[in-house]
Amino acid sequence: MDPLYKKVIAQGVAGMAVLVAFIFLPAGTWQYWQGWLFVAVFSLSTIGFTVHLALHDRPLLERRMNAGPQHEKEWPQKIIVSLIILAFFIFIILPALDHRFGVSPVPAYMSLAGNIVIVASFLFIFWVLKVNSYAAANISVAGDQKVIDSGPYAHVRHPMYAGALWLFIGMPLALGSWLTICLLPLVLPVLIWRLLDEEKILRRDLPGYNEYASRVRHRLIPYVW
Repeated sequence: MDPLYKKVIAQGVAGMAVLVAFIFLPAGTWQYWQGWLFVAVFSLSTIGFTVHLALHDRPLLERRMNAGPQHEKEWPQKIIVSLIILAFFIFIILPALDHRFGVSPVPAYMSLAGNIVIVASFLFIFWVLKVNSYAAANISVAGDQKVIDSGPYAHVRHPMYAGALWLFIGMPLALGSWLTICLLPLVLPVLIWRLLDEEKILRRDLPGYNEYASRVRHRLIPYVW
């Protein structure tokens, strides 16, 4: 088997096991339909995403596999990525604990809506990757990389983070916790820090980025910021 595919499968299986453990151990029960639905939606979204890249954009799949603080070159990004990973796990552990102790449950229809938000977030990120084959999981500039200014990049400079933001909104809803959504303001500064630090690197290393930034003025939300 192709070594890349072996790596993808190994990471996928390990990721699924970690996801199940970090949801159902804090929940203290297997009778947690919101948890099972979330695992199914999240896993199917990532599998579909990965299969498409394997079939149609292998270089991008290789870039996306190099995720995590160990793959970042700049120390601020190592710290930022570590904080984002920590936030991800907090956003799945706290809802599971919330379910266990019944602190702030959401109605079933809101959990279903949260899963729809997750799917929409993945579809948006998929659109970003279709447009920008250089969108690595770490911050780096390839030798032949060009500025992308079409698709979502025609409206905001960092559409990937816009999609990720919706993922952090959808996860606690899907897992049935109002309380965890209140932590979103703690995630925003980390996301903005990564975005601003990435811009410094792109302005420094990517030819044409400064001109692009002068044309597309909004970073994350059209007509706002």
